[in-house]
Amino acid sequence: MLPNHRNELPENYSLQIEQIKQKLDAADAVLIGAGAGLSTSAGFTYSGERFQKHFSDFAAKYGFSDMYSGGFMVMRCPPEEFWAYWSRYIMINRYTKAPKPVYKNLLKLVQDKNYFVLTTNVDHQFQQAGFDKERLFYTQGDYGLFQCSVPCHDKTYDNKDVVSRMVSEQQDMRIPSALIPYCPVCGKPMSMNLRSDNTFVEDEGWHNAARRYSAFVEHNKEKQIVYLELGVGANTPVIIKYPFWQLTAQNQNASYICINLGESYCPDEIAAQAVCINADIGKVIDDLIS
Repeated sequence: MLPNHRNELPENYSLQIEQIKQKLDAADAVLIGAGAGLSTSAGFTYSGERFQKHFSDFAAKYGFSDMYSGGFMVMRCPPEEFWAYWSRYIMINRYTKAPKPVYKNLLKLVQDKNYFVLTTNVDHQFQQAGFDKERLFYTQGDYGLFQCSVPCHDKTYDNKDVVSRMVSEQQDMRIPSALIPYCPVCGKPMSMNLRSDNTFVEDEGWHNAARRYSAFVEHNKEKQIVYLELGVGANTPVIIKYPFWQLTAQNQNASYICINLGESYCPDEIAAQAVCINADIGKVIDDLIS
């Protein structure tokens, strides 16, 4: 299916919606695989008006025009300025609920099902929307956690209180030096618990979630299961996309559903078991629960 960048619905959209409803109704289990496109659909945009509202001062000083680029630009800044930027970033992308109810509507779609969520998103919006935290596996970390930057130990730390203070007490794009986070064990600077290199800490909670995910897959892999992929791009296909394809191919009772504006496709080998909708995720979920 050709990419649809103008947000026009496919010609067979209504048929696809009915097919998905039937597959979900008949499913013994639903495994959700969620990528950045889901949060984008929920209103977590990283440029434009939302960016200007929160980072116009940084944009004016450094010339970048989106939050993602800014995260790299401030890497060389003094820690007071670095954390002024990132505390705002964390506050609006982790501790603030998404502007649109896409996550809440997704929960309505699966709340009565035997479901589990595998996600590369680090914005915690599944729990914000009320998903059971025992059914979530955040593979790539969490904006709401700090870790030692070395790291000297495998533990993470909730950052809500200190981030709130960083946001409220910063002046002229700088936080007070006393708020700069340091490791309580070795004294080195703290960093965010995000998988960007080999320093990423997989703490006890991460490993517990990984075991629950593996158990869910093993228990349901031969049942009538729906692999529901939402907004997963091509940056890290080995985490969600490729495993979902493989698991579908190995089980004739499985279905693969891909909802992604501009990147909805599957291999020919599982096409007969698949429904790929090239449309906005929020729109599709609205129609599925209506």
